[in-house]
Amino acid sequence: MTARELRAVSLTIGVGESVLAEGLSFAAEAGRMIAIVGSSGSGKTTLAHVLAGVRSPNHGEVLLDDSPLAEVKPDSRPALVPQDYGLVATLTAAETVALPLQARALAKAEIRERTTRWVRATGLEGCASRPVSNLSGGQRQRVAIARALSLDAPVLVLDEPTSELDAATRDLILGLLADEARRGCILLVVSHDPDVLERSDAIIELDRQVAAP
Repeated sequence: MTARELRAVSLTIGVGESVLAEGLSFAAEAGRMIAIVGSSGSGKTTLAHVLAGVRSPNHGEVLLDDSPLAEVKPDSRPALVPQDYGLVATLTAAETVALPLQARALAKAEIRERTTRWVRATGLEGCASRPVSNLSGGQRQRVAIARALSLDAPVLVLDEPTSELDAATRDLILGLLADEARRGCILLVVSHDPDVLERSDAIIELDRQVAAP
């Protein structure tokens, strides 16, 4: 497996006229989990969106294996678990996981296999056929995580992925993320969860704009 690396090079991010972070540079190598922390309004979610390639920094660039994210093939781009989950209320849990796989025009058998695998892995088999609107907050959070995991992306960006999970389910999800790191995935996790921070290889503190080595 080729070693992957995601690099943020001299980023400036902001909303409107407000600069949230400036001169932020770091490198995340394959198999590492990097936690992103900071006070409310420090730009954690904005940074997550920049690292996932869904918005551009005000200045600087994000590179995956020396290529700007915009130039990376769609099936090799980061997968994002947004803080609001980004779910369609009328779709079922299983349909939600399958949707981005269908967008990639994968074979039906592969879509079924990946959907079934990740629905089961995240403990959602009992509610796979229920609409998202009928799921609890924790179940919705797991649907969003299963959807991202199903993509086998080289980079996973997760915004507060354990905020609505009980202790047992949090351990399950963190175990799945550790498995992803072992397969060579880069994990970038916005979180204040002590368990996430303890398992992280490095921490980016936005208030201080310092990346741990």
